[in-house]
Amino acid sequence: MTRIIALLLLLLPQSLPLAADTGWLQAPEHPPVQVRLVQTGPFDAASNYYPALLQVRLADDWKTYWRSPGEGGIAPRLDWLASDNLLDINWQWPQPSRFTLLGVETQGYQQDVDFPLQLTPADGSLPARLDATLTLPSCTTICVLTDYRLQLPLEPDALISDEPLYHRYQQAVSRVPRPASLVQAEQLVWDKAQRQLAVSLHNPRGWQRPAVFVDELDNGIFSQPRLKIEGERLEARFKVGSWDPGLDLTQQVVVITATDEGLAEELAGQIETGVLPPATAQLPLPLVLLYALLGGLVLNIMPCVLPVLGLKLNGLLLGHRSRADVRRPLLLSAAGILLSFWLLAAFMLALTWSGAQLGWGIQFQQPAFIGFMLLITALFSLNLFGLFELRLPATMSTWLATRPGHGHGGHLLQGMFATLLATPCSAPFLGTAVAVALASSPLVLIAIFTGLGLGMALPWLLLALFPGFIRLLPRPGPWMLRVKWLFGLMLLATSLWLLSLLAPAIGTPASLVLVLLLALLALGSLLRRHGTRGLLFGLAGLLLLGALGGGLALLTQSRWVSPVKDELVWQPLDPARIAQEVAAGKRVFVDITADWCITCQANKIGVLLREPVYGTLQQEDMVLMRGDWTRPNPMITDYLRQHDRAGIPFNQVFGPGLPRGRELEVLLSTNQVMDTLEEARP
Repeated sequence: MTRIIALLLLLLPQSLPLAADTGWLQAPEHPPVQVRLVQTGPFDAASNYYPALLQVRLADDWKTYWRSPGEGGIAPRLDWLASDNLLDINWQWPQPSRFTLLGVETQGYQQDVDFPLQLTPADGSLPARLDATLTLPSCTTICVLTDYRLQLPLEPDALISDEPLYHRYQQAVSRVPRPASLVQAEQLVWDKAQRQLAVSLHNPRGWQRPAVFVDELDNGIFSQPRLKIEGERLEARFKVGSWDPGLDLTQQVVVITATDEGLAEELAGQIETGVLPPATAQLPLPLVLLYALLGGLVLNIMPCVLPVLGLKLNGLLLGHRSRADVRRPLLLSAAGILLSFWLLAAFMLALTWSGAQLGWGIQFQQPAFIGFMLLITALFSLNLFGLFELRLPATMSTWLATRPGHGHGGHLLQGMFATLLATPCSAPFLGTAVAVALASSPLVLIAIFTGLGLGMALPWLLLALFPGFIRLLPRPGPWMLRVKWLFGLMLLATSLWLLSLLAPAIGTPASLVLVLLLALLALGSLLRRHGTRGLLFGLAGLLLLGALGGGLALLTQSRWVSPVKDELVWQPLDPARIAQEVAAGKRVFVDITADWCITCQANKIGVLLREPVYGTLQQEDMVLMRGDWTRPNPMITDYLRQHDRAGIPFNQVFGPGLPRGRELEVLLSTNQVMDTLEEARP
């Protein structure tokens, strides 16, 4: 009997082999991830494949990717060329989820995911052997690529020793989107100007909580879409990212995955060219309006605007103190601010309808506009210094003063003047609202610009509603003359800044002549109005301010001094070259800036020209590309629009580690730039 049992035990594994299993594999250097590959059934002769299940276990917040990973990451891959008697592997992908981290959209899986595999042998009558390397990416705030060696003998008559595992395989298969039977693609429209793809799908059962994915192409990646449901019809609007500035998806075929409650189907569709209506804002409109209101409010403390507000309060303190006399000028100035923003909105709409390129601050690209603003600020400054006073004839002044509703055009113009000066200071605060406005319907654009105007006019309106606050300010006296000089100096500084923007257009000699002329006129004003003593006091005050500023600079030099010179070698922005440089193993830093962009200059002085960023940008594998938007440049405007930006500064980093690039924050920080440059390495 013992011999018979021993003989049966020897024969049993040969006649009834068990399904193969690699067991759970874990890389010692990366313990949060475990993988396992198991044959879940015998060879299916009818379909000619071995069923297998690739199981992935991800701890905590670790994720892995779908076959189309999105803006960041790479898809898992299996190198099985060393296998025996194996012809093909059909890797099936369960429906993914979307994740967003640090502004980067990805598509994939979290925690546990099971991938059904169908292993096709070259000869189904013979055993096969899988010998493969699985390269699995896994990410949280960092990303890790781990290789796992998978060796699995495949037996045609393998037994299933684990019944729950067979059911797990069937469950995994059920999560894989099937060829479409309900969902139909009505239309796929590519709008080249907007770089958007609209996919229209029809489901006779209607839609509840749908999600739509489009497999990425060699030259295009599809972002998370905006969905619009109308009964049985669903429109998914995708923004398309690409290296190719002339990207055209016309006639290309894409694979679409549509999921919903109890539905997961795949279908293919061919893209047609067309023109899409403006997309709705991705952010809720009330939130965008709140951003616009806050952005407009912050503009009042900008150095471009504060002198105008100070002039207004100065004029009110010198004038009559009745509520009506205080309220009317403030309301008129607030109306001037609103009127300016409405005129800007009308200007944007006119350019949009004419097909022109848009951007916030584009008026500062025009030398004529800068010259006009320079003239206005210089005249205001010299007027405050006392060089001249503009007075109307007494009869006309009396006529205007006695005409109800007239004689207050200056207050209206003050509000409009403040708005025009504010635009170059506004990029960090108004970028979101303006970007949404330029991509929205005319009604939304007008609403957002109204929010911007109300935010900037809010201090003026509050003082008009509660004019009693004006009475809390100090009484008029000699101190006001000193404040008047201070505002004159601030406006003079604004004039010099505007002159620096105009210098490239008029040349350095003419600029120096204008600087000298402004200085002489300001000093002459002090001499004419206050005599030699006033001039000496004025010069002494300037020297004292300069000494205080220099002392403060010395005390804080550790925070702003850069011990290096600006020796960075910048090349003109060339979007078509970026992919070539990355393919050659280079890292590319893109900087779109302008002389009139205050934030751009702050980024340059505070981050780009300071160590360790400065030294990193000079390394051999760095390619620096700069787009100068000081003057109109359609190529740069197009590049900004492709990335949903209406203003600057705009910075990106590309490299072998970030082949699709990463946009940096508007206000740069050393840590962010260094981390991104490090991530872009091969």
